[in-house]
Amino acid sequence: MNITIFRIPLSIIAGLSWLHAAEPSNIIVLDETSIKNLQIETVETEETDFEETFFALGRIEEIPERHGVLSSRINGRVLSLEAHEGDTVKAGQTLVRVESRQPGDPPPVIDLKAPLGGLVVESHVRLGEPVEPDKELLDISDLSEVLAIARVPEHYAAQLTTGSKAHIVVSALGKQIIEGEMLRFGTSADRVSGTIDAVFRVSNPGLRMRPGMRAEFSIILSSRKNVMSIPRAAVQGDAGNCFVYIKHFESPFTYIKSPVQIGQSNDRFVEIIKGLFPGDEVVTRGAYSLIFAGEGSNKLVSTCASGCEHDAKPESPDAHAEHAEEAATGITEVKPGGNLLSNDSLWKGISGLLAILLVVSIVVGKRNRSSNPNPAEQEEHA
Repeated sequence: MNITIFRIPLSIIAGLSWLHAAEPSNIIVLDETSIKNLQIETVETEETDFEETFFALGRIEEIPERHGVLSSRINGRVLSLEAHEGDTVKAGQTLVRVESRQPGDPPPVIDLKAPLGGLVVESHVRLGEPVEPDKELLDISDLSEVLAIARVPEHYAAQLTTGSKAHIVVSALGKQIIEGEMLRFGTSADRVSGTIDAVFRVSNPGLRMRPGMRAEFSIILSSRKNVMSIPRAAVQGDAGNCFVYIKHFESPFTYIKSPVQIGQSNDRFVEIIKGLFPGDEVVTRGAYSLIFAGEGSNKLVSTCASGCEHDAKPESPDAHAEHAEEAATGITEVKPGGNLLSNDSLWKGISGLLAILLVVSIVVGKRNRSSNPNPAEQEEHA
């Protein structure tokens, strides 16, 4: 029996793979209003320096040598106060006027001036109050620079040295990131928490950081150059099924779900080993919302691309929960009458094609046998 083998070109197989990757469940088409409602934001993928970091909590403290005290050299009483708690003063500015107890008509008055510029953080005197040389009147702190002190786990201490860098976030500054450089370790460790203080010196523009404020640290252990990475918020799924949403380069309202292979991560970025190219625009803010926005995207792909408008029909809670489960697992059930590019219909089409090829090969084989009988059959007929 002669069997004719039909070879399927690799280009066709590659085309079928592309159809699988571009199936409607992986494509989301929105309108301009939906994009605004979902507050979608994107960033462009690029190769940058990737930092290995660890997280630590800490606090803000003043620099001890930048704290000054105002006092009087003579006995007397407070005649006037020129500064109060919360005021910012300059070095040499008159802050308190003291009337001396020495005899005189009128008694001599001495002006007490600020020993340094900064913020009046405490006041210990009131108008008319008697003063003595050993009494502190005002505390002044220069907060143009402050100390950011991180509580570092002891097992990380060996990897830090003077000059180590850190990204510091203080709630009072919003999302602003402050760059700090390590000065030294603390003089002793905390036995209970197993941490040691790492002291960073940072600038304080606007004097918005105050002693006692809480700070969050991303302390850098090492750095690698030319690493493709994206913000953590862009990566969805779990460790075994990570994916991102890429903005279509031609259609501004179309987003494609694309699997990625990730590497190391820090507090802000995730290393991308496979799945993205430089210049791809990935969704950061709103990426999680796109998982659920994709529930009705199959219909949008086949109809809204032509400019038609359709009414959105609200789903029941059970249907929404079902879609949420499908989005979490990455498995989508294909309903009867679905798009021809769905998984089930695609493989049915391939199976049908193979069945046709098999039938054709059988028919061709029979024709070959009837036109060219084998020698044994020829002898038997003779």
